[in-house]
Amino acid sequence: MDKSNQTSPVLGFILLGLSAHPKLEKTFFVLILLMYLLILLGNGVLVLVTVSDSRLHTPMYFFLGNLSFLDICYTTSSVPLILDSFLTSRKTVSFSGCAMQMFLSFAMGATECVLLGMMAFDRYMAICNPLRYPVVMSKAAYVPMAAGSWAAGLANSVVQTSQAMSLPFCGDNIINHFNCEILAVLKLACADISINVISMVVANVIFLGVPVLFIFVSYVFIIATILRIPSVEGRRKAFSTCSAHLTVVVVFYGTILFMYGKPKSKDPLGRDKQDLADKLTSLFYGVVTPMLNPIIYSLRNKDVKTAVRNLVCQKHLTE
Repeated sequence: MDKSNQTSPVLGFILLGLSAHPKLEKTFFVLILLMYLLILLGNGVLVLVTVSDSRLHTPMYFFLGNLSFLDICYTTSSVPLILDSFLTSRKTVSFSGCAMQMFLSFAMGATECVLLGMMAFDRYMAICNPLRYPVVMSKAAYVPMAAGSWAAGLANSVVQTSQAMSLPFCGDNIINHFNCEILAVLKLACADISINVISMVVANVIFLGVPVLFIFVSYVFIIATILRIPSVEGRRKAFSTCSAHLTVVVVFYGTILFMYGKPKSKDPLGRDKQDLADKLTSLFYGVVTPMLNPIIYSLRNKDVKTAVRNLVCQKHLTE
């Protein structure tokens, strides 16, 4: 008998989260809430200073402001749902709410991949072609580059989310995750998902593979150029202008590779531990990485630290 004929259509989903580990829920609620507040504060300050300080009205800081705003949107699309799941015994989410959360998370993730590639190109032009940099990276160029990153991420999310949520869900509605992660949702469909898998593979090549390759090639040229600088001080200054971006790239893509690239255990007794590890890794990717971004850029950038100090001083003076 066909599976779709056995049960009624699914109207909502149940999120397992850390239900199997109730002692961890209160601890993680406090930790994630604190991290979320730090994300809002740190990235909010970066957005504010990149907009208000005229000395930061350059391509690099424009992209940084976009990255910070994106991290706020990305975490806001999922963290409130995660926090709510820790407090409620019945961790449910409506079908439309699940679709919206999936759309926003997927859109922000894809946009960040493209945006990091654009930031690598900006650093490549600044270090490898400094004389042409003001012409190539004019406002008429870097604003459409950022807008294109957002448009590409949103378009990809429309395709992936519409394909996933148009599938029939006619029985199992328990998602073994904190939120409506697309792979976890696809496992519940009672239809062939081969088209979805192919579509996601193509999207991963475009939004993960191409930006990673672009960033790698850019930094090959950047490092080669830096090594040709005769003075040690010159090399240090040149590297300092791209070290923050490179650190963010390593953290962002390193977490993705660890999350999806590690081998899966075939031991049934080890599945619970593996599921818990996968969930915690997903939390790191979705919460810790956006929290680290403003810290990395603040610690490694004198202009940002100066702008933040000026902002704080102005606030005290107005009071």
